[in-house]
Amino acid sequence: MHTTTTRTLAVAAALTLGLTLASCSAGNSSSDAGASSSTSAASAHNDQDVMFAQMMLPHHKQAVEMSDMLLAKGSGVDTGVTDLAKQIKAEQSPEISQLTSWLKGWDEPTESEHSGMGHSMSGMMSDSDMNDLDQASAKDAAKLYLEQMVQHHKGAVDMAKTEVDKGKNTDAVAMAKSIVSSQTEQITQMQDMLASL
Repeated sequence: MHTTTTRTLAVAAALTLGLTLASCSAGNSSSDAGASSSTSAASAHNDQDVMFAQMMLPHHKQAVEMSDMLLAKGSGVDTGVTDLAKQIKAEQSPEISQLTSWLKGWDEPTESEHSGMGHSMSGMMSDSDMNDLDQASAKDAAKLYLEQMVQHHKGAVDMAKTEVDKGKNTDAVAMAKSIVSSQTEQITQMQDMLASL
């Protein structure tokens, strides 16, 4: 009886070890494949990809900053607008990390002469616009946020369309297509919200 229990435990332990090793080696082989594909993807890019990443980075950061300003207003803001601000943050924050990662992988600076254009860049808010949003009451902030974000999104969509047409890096072009799709949809949503406020 004792021998059978020991043998059963030994078999169970061997199976567990085997499964653990199999999952580890499967994990390693997929991460190796991921590394090699990202290396080849990193080498396949052009100046347009670099410009797209360098310009979209501060653009996204400002959208997150605008969303944070609105969310800081608290419960006095229309809940539909706060939900949208949370969605915009949730979508754009990971893209900020991805854009930064690509630029580093391409040995390019995360800022360029293009981002030096700052607020004249497509759809960017001026310091005055940002201050207006920061100082607005909870009631007024919802409308102001939507008006500003419509303009902001239109600028992002224009930049993303240029990337889709002229970019070379498949991952960057895929992100650009996603931005065109999601932000065009959000522009319509925000215009509808503005009409009902």
